[in-house]
Amino acid sequence: MRLTHLTDYGLRMLMRMASVPDRAFSTADLAEEFQLSRHHLAKIMQRLAHGGLVETRRGAGGGAVLAKAPQDIGLGDIVRLLEREQPLVECFASGGGDCGINDGRCKLKGRLRFAEAAFLADLDRSTLADIALPAPV
Repeated sequence: MRLTHLTDYGLRMLMRMASVPDRAFSTADLAEEFQLSRHHLAKIMQRLAHGGLVETRRGAGGGAVLAKAPQDIGLGDIVRLLEREQPLVECFASGGGDCGINDGRCKLKGRLRFAEAAFLADLDRSTLADIALPAPV
């Protein structure tokens, strides 16, 4: 299984934020730390905010903070949120996607659904607190 860049970057951002949960982080600071596009990180931050994982604040001292304690944010929930629009395979897309084996003969779809569920179940056993980056000195 391969996660999208959006999920990869989102996890990195949350790992940093979990290191100092009460601090507000700007996308500019996170972009500089991880050498990533500020514009791209802003889109990810917006999705994390809409998903209820972070809260954003405007103005001086603004930025994003975790909406919950790191130990209350499951890794499976993060991946589900960020991968929501990215089906594992074409036939998992809404409406069945563009699969040429849609007549009931395919046995792969069930195996892949099982594998995806097992992957997420394993992530559900860990929280953001488990993978938080060390606090900067």
